[in-house]
Amino acid sequence: MVDDKQIGNYTEDEMKYIVDELEDIFTRRTFEEMTPYEVLVRTILSQRTRDENTDKASESLFSVYHTMEEVADAPVEDIAELVRQAGFYNVKAARIKEVSNILLEEYDGIVPDTIDELIKLPGVGRKTANCVLVFGFQKDAIPVDVHVHRISNRLGLVHTKEPEETEDVLREILPQELWLPLNDLMVQFGQNICKPINPQHEECPFTDMCQTYIEGLE
Repeated sequence: MVDDKQIGNYTEDEMKYIVDELEDIFTRRTFEEMTPYEVLVRTILSQRTRDENTDKASESLFSVYHTMEEVADAPVEDIAELVRQAGFYNVKAARIKEVSNILLEEYDGIVPDTIDELIKLPGVGRKTANCVLVFGFQKDAIPVDVHVHRISNRLGLVHTKEPEETEDVLREILPQELWLPLNDLMVQFGQNICKPINPQHEECPFTDMCQTYIEGLE
């Protein structure tokens, strides 16, 4: 249940303006060339690491093991070595192998396309599940990572403490056509302009509406 105090004072037109401006600045990554399974594995690898490390680890893994069946049958030590660049590689390798086996045994080798089923998989929380829905199935969802959570609160779109609360509020206030592009655009914005430390105010197109920036001038 969303509390009215968690909702900012933005109109639908202002929220659409934010997404439109981000689309003018950044090229949205869709990962349409990847299967839902590859997106799921990539998202597991992405936890607590940088995008470039995720990309290298994912490419390394699938250059050797091309299918879910091959990954499920692979020695976990071999998987770990291939995904080493993603960090926490032993944990991630074990998780990828476990998830692959569960998908084969319980889902006939098909990645589920609902959040309720996805979060039943070990190590798959709401953010990972929503990423699979958006990037694997092109379904409307809102993955909330540290960037989306931080930027939504900085701008004043939401007033929340936890990412799960941010997702609930964004689902409540954002027009559904904005859900699909939001995550990747905000991630790039957070990596390049609205950084956690020393945000680049001179490059930000939203200083006239950003609650945090305006309060800092007062």
